[in-house]
Amino acid sequence: MQDTTKVTTPIIDDRNAWRWGFTPQAEIWNGRLAMIGFLAAVAIELFSGQGFLHFWGIL
Repeated sequence: MQDTTKVTTPIIDDRNAWRWGFTPQAEIWNGRLAMIGFLAAVAIELFSGQGFLHFWGIL
């Protein structure tokens, strides 16, 4: 006798929806915001000629 149970992943209605908790949507937004923050830090270093921490007066 064969086992006919099938494992499926839940259907995600909108990957860009803003959802709280540990959801795929939250992780996508976390990655997007981290990329924006990283690019902002690189831009500050390129345009100011100083490191990020020096620019803000921390070091």
